[in-house]
Amino acid sequence: MNDSPTRHILLVEDNPGDIRLTTEALRESEMNVQLHVAMDGVEGSDYLFQREGYEESVRPDLIMLDLNLPRKSGHELLTEIKNDTNLKSIPVIIFTTSDDGDDVRRCYRNNVNCYIIKPIDFDEFFDVLQMIDRFWFNTVRLPKFK
Repeated sequence: MNDSPTRHILLVEDNPGDIRLTTEALRESEMNVQLHVAMDGVEGSDYLFQREGYEESVRPDLIMLDLNLPRKSGHELLTEIKNDTNLKSIPVIIFTTSDDGDDVRRCYRNNVNCYIIKPIDFDEFFDVLQMIDRFWFNTVRLPKFK
């Protein structure tokens, strides 16, 4: 059993297949992660700002954010996060299928921490999630919040 502290990841993703892949990859790994899922940008915003049924939500240690979301785009949610004093220190990983140079530039202009193109193959997807875990939860030092 992994005795490292439980890490909380907020996945903002509308594709059920990608949610399932992420859930399965985390389940098969040795990562001590609790995954919280928001199905669109509005739900992600409500979760982070503890509104509309998310008043007791846990502050995530990391946010994995798709760009192409209904109701509020990943770009819009990223801007909200990085403009908020209480949320801007949470690392945000754009995890998307978009390889568009304009999307990449726009995300980095809005202070994203990294931009990853989603692998289609499960083994590659699993490898990317393990790299995310190793880097963000074992290599870098993140601030602790209460």
